[in-house]
Amino acid sequence: MTASTVPAARTAQALEARRKKTEDGLARIKDTLDQMIKAQTPITMAAVARAADVSRTFLYEHADARSLVTEAMSQAAGRRVQDRATAQAEIEASWRERALNTEAALKTAHAEILAQREQIAELLGQIRDLQTEWSQEDITRIITDNGALKKQVRELSAQSKSLTSKLAAARENIRFADKRIADLEVRLADASQLSKHADASTS
Repeated sequence: MTASTVPAARTAQALEARRKKTEDGLARIKDTLDQMIKAQTPITMAAVARAADVSRTFLYEHADARSLVTEAMSQAAGRRVQDRATAQAEIEASWRERALNTEAALKTAHAEILAQREQIAELLGQIRDLQTEWSQEDITRIITDNGALKKQVRELSAQSKSLTSKLAAARENIRFADKRIADLEVRLADASQLSKHADASTS
């Protein structure tokens, strides 16, 4: 072996060792990012460097490493937006169901109030038209029934007012939820666009 081949062999070994170190670092970075995405841990350059046991300089200056982190950040951002959109949609569905139930209860209360008022009117008409034909006991019973029906009407009216307030609140929450969903959808689209730009810059 000549003297000139010794430095060349050492250089080749050094290059191979550097390549192997780079590949190991990239593999650790990829594993770290996969774990952070799965655990929904905030992804930052400092956190990735610490967990993957690489330097921040390596993350910033090595194109493949920087691309892995940038893509993971975009993916995590899109996932967070999607998760928030899903949660908001579930809340909206819950409010819609409450609004429908409240509206149905309100219709039932209105129908009951109308029926009670009709019955009161009928009883009052019977008292006026047949008072001379009824005994005092019958009249007393009708008056008592009339008083009870009026009380029920007052209770149903109060219930109707309460249900109307709940329905208005439910509809307001739905409008707010719709606005939040629209905002989250825009952010999700922006995150997706950012991910595409990151892929384009890498390629």
